Amino acid sequence: MDISAPATSADLDSLWKQWKQTKDMSARNRLIEHYLGLVEYVTSRMAIGLPRTVSKDDLTSYGIMGLIDALDKFELERSLQFETYASWRIRGSIIDGLRQTDWVPRSVREKARKIEEAYQKLEQENLRSVSDKEISEYLQISEDQFQQMLQEVSGAAICSLEEPLREEETENRLSLLVDEKGKHPEDSVKDLYLKDILAKALDRLTEKERTVISLFYYEDLSLSEIAEVMSLSPSRISQLHSKAILRLRGNLSRAKEQLMQH
Repeated sequence: MDISAPATSADLDSLWKQWKQTKDMSARNRLIEHYLGLVEYVTSRMAIGLPRTVSKDDLTSYGIMGLIDALDKFELERSLQFETYASWRIRGSIIDGLRQTDWVPRSVREKARKIEEAYQKLEQENLRSVSDKEISEYLQISEDQFQQMLQEVSGAAICSLEEPLREEETENRLSLLVDEKGKHPEDSVKDLYLKDILAKALDRLTEKERTVISLFYYEDLSLSEIAEVMSLSPSRISQLHSKAILRLRGNLSRAKEQLMQH
């Protein structure tokens, strides 16, 4: 998707060189202005899954800070496109801002934790994807109550892959999906292990859950757009997203515990 259109690619290249080689603030400001559309794009997508009490202006402010951080840290010689790199930085900055304001009620966090633990325990025991009925029985609630819980934790699930894998580190689960270069050998081994865990966890998702994850995180569709593609209601897509994320989170939490033991 073409988020923004500079006058010419040569102009953009020139601005990047001015900023990186001479730290020309006017060049940086022009780059910020150029990529503001990217902030709007990421912010709009994330806002769909969040409560109305979350201010769009606050999200935009967090996103701009992420864009500035991306401009400061991006290395021109890397093969990764800036738009891709900046999108992760913008998204991460928004998540950090939301986390600092503690916008998710404690009761909702507790429900998300219970569902995650249920997936972690049952799928570890059965070595397969478990059904809604099995999760409901484990939680000692009806399937209708379980679906309601999924709806209630949908906002929290938007952030769940962004939380650190290890408390003392900044690397998160979603970063495993992005190719990073220049890591230490031991970090690469850990990442390979975690990526293997993630791949196996993805295999355990239902077909619909995998489709939602693919369309949301890889095809950049919003939850409402996915609902149209899959001919399902937005609330149903939200439930599928929540289930998929909490199922993945449960598997990755187990991997975290195993890493901590080594």
